[in-house]
Amino acid sequence: MKIAIIGAGAAGCFAAANIPYSAGTEVAVFEKTGKVLQKVKVSGGGRCNTTHECFDIPELITRYPRGKQLLRKSLYRFGPQQTIDWFAERGVQLKTEPDGRMFPITDDSQSIIDCIWQEMMKNKTQVFYHKSLVAINPNPVKGSFILNFSDTSVYEADKVMIATGGFPKAEQYRWIERLGHTIQKPVPSLFTFNMPKHPITELMGVSVPMASIKIAGTKISQQGPLLITHWGMSGPAVLKTSAIAARELADRNYEFTILVNWLNDTTDADIKETLVYQRKDQGKQFVQNKNPFDLPKRLWEYMLQQCGIKEDTRWGDLPAAAQNKLVEHLLRDSYSVKGKTTFKEEFVTCGGVNLSEVDPQTMQSRVVPGLYFGGEILDADGITGGYNFQHAWSSGWIAASGMIEEVKSEKLGEVRT
Repeated sequence: MKIAIIGAGAAGCFAAANIPYSAGTEVAVFEKTGKVLQKVKVSGGGRCNTTHECFDIPELITRYPRGKQLLRKSLYRFGPQQTIDWFAERGVQLKTEPDGRMFPITDDSQSIIDCIWQEMMKNKTQVFYHKSLVAINPNPVKGSFILNFSDTSVYEADKVMIATGGFPKAEQYRWIERLGHTIQKPVPSLFTFNMPKHPITELMGVSVPMASIKIAGTKISQQGPLLITHWGMSGPAVLKTSAIAARELADRNYEFTILVNWLNDTTDADIKETLVYQRKDQGKQFVQNKNPFDLPKRLWEYMLQQCGIKEDTRWGDLPAAAQNKLVEHLLRDSYSVKGKTTFKEEFVTCGGVNLSEVDPQTMQSRVVPGLYFGGEILDADGITGGYNFQHAWSSGWIAASGMIEEVKSEKLGEVRT
């Protein structure tokens, strides 16, 4: 029984690693580039954010803006605990960071790559590089698939798994649509916000450990570390916001306004209480030198400049109008965003194969028997923090299990006849 896996990324390779040679299958992985597991290699700064320490599945599902109907089933079958156990059984221990992200204890993504690769080799998986698929043609007579590649080579398989990752352009899904599947329009997810020529970009490199971002005019808001860059803003708070609002921001052509609470969940009442204390007990102190909110020095000075508060202003002499302006900047700082920047290693696509056309119990197509899907090619994606890799492991493992069961049932059918 020949199984072809299209794409040597996380989902495709993990599926191959979970199809044992003893299952009576011959697995071939086709990769359009010259390397396997490229996104795994570069993710998390080269450490690989393998999964997230969130074992409450209903809570875990909330970390995925799209794909909940599939994830409700897939994550129960193979979730973070199963991922931890799978790697541990093969000698790779994962550790948890304070924010819940999990990395190999080696802090090296190569540990994850080597582990998966070794399992693939145990299974005698064949890997073919520089193979760009152009068409899949089902052969109804034989119940097989003919794969056509851009180099004119052809491969015939009994079962096919598509695990190519997401594509940024709708036309790149045409070969899947020709099989009868429908595609949810792809748009980018997990991107940073551009603020061309905004003065705050002069603070590039400054970060706040916990801030909240809200998209003006919506209820969309997220919390997390925020980083100021030379083009605008980045960091988990921005990336999570971009994931949640991926379609809406695409519809706005990436021109919108965000409101930043630099103090995260601090309210007007909280901040005014602090300012009353500053006036009474720290009245002789210069505002610039006495920052009660633990903001980075450069950011605090920037805030004061924006509010017109001079260097020699003391807390006791701070005008009410300037104080009110400071409160607004701290809690509802407004920024116009015009455009996005996507890092290749962080690139995630919102959109893909319609989930109603895929059986979540097996990842098999409901449209084309013998065709399977895994990973980001499906219309399911998560926020930053290891969630997208978890979806890759889950769907890859389930697809592998589904194909093995299908092979067993077909063999049993042959014996009976």
